[in-house]
Amino acid sequence: MADPYIIPRRLDDPELIGFWTIDEFAGMIVPFTWGILCQHIFIGIVVAFGAWFALRKAKAGRTSAWVAHAAYWYLPAGFLGLKSTPPSHCRLLAG
Repeated sequence: MADPYIIPRRLDDPELIGFWTIDEFAGMIVPFTWGILCQHIFIGIVVAFGAWFALRKAKAGRTSAWVAHAAYWYLPAGFLGLKSTPPSHCRLLAG
């Protein structure tokens, strides 16, 4: 007999904009917008797809929040606007 319980297979899939996840889309839109504003649309498209390919390879096998974790670790403290987390340069916390 068939199993009476149905388990969804696609519950944990990330949100998509077109064919791309949100962080991949954001990585593509910045060079594409630069290309439009500087009137170098073809160069902007090439750089956007290069950024998409590099980001996809960097994320391979990692969690979807890996980009946010790397931004917290390597960028200045106020970049993400996180108020409840300590700055990333504080290595030892009293606790």
